[in-house]
Amino acid sequence: MKKILFAVGSAYTSLLVLILVSIDQLIRQFMPIGAESGFVYVAFIAWAVYFFSGCTVKGGIKAAIGYVVGITFSIMIMLLSGVISSIGFFAIPLAAMIVVFLVLYLEKVPWFDLLPASFVAAGCFFGIMTYVPDATFGSATIIELIYGALGLLWGQLTITGKGFIVKAFEKNK
Repeated sequence: MKKILFAVGSAYTSLLVLILVSIDQLIRQFMPIGAESGFVYVAFIAWAVYFFSGCTVKGGIKAAIGYVVGITFSIMIMLLSGVISSIGFFAIPLAAMIVVFLVLYLEKVPWFDLLPASFVAAGCFFGIMTYVPDATFGSATIIELIYGALGLLWGQLTITGKGFIVKAFEKNK
């Protein structure tokens, strides 16, 4: 019975993957940048963030807040490094150190304390800004928030759907 339950859960999750990748192929043409490649990887990363956030709606909300924080502190790092660019090589490292020092205090603030989500979001944001032609703060933010929300939703759908599957199997024992 456990093998069948595992197979059904795996099939369900695989179906979610098919739907998510299909959504990416449908919506990427409407994104402000990156239409040729899409950003489904951001959704997959956010899906994983949902799991390490505790697999709960509250954890998902904290992860979404973490994404906003991560995007915000990424922009702050980029702007600050521009302001202090005259110092050369250390402009970006120093800007990152200053902003991260401040962001770490959010660990003490309820609802803003899921710092791993903030760092994941920052990594995705820096990746978009660095490797996607014509990326701007606005376009990267839009992309990351849309795909991040999809990934967090898919995490919730995974947990909820698997819960329904387990209950259905328990009823039919």
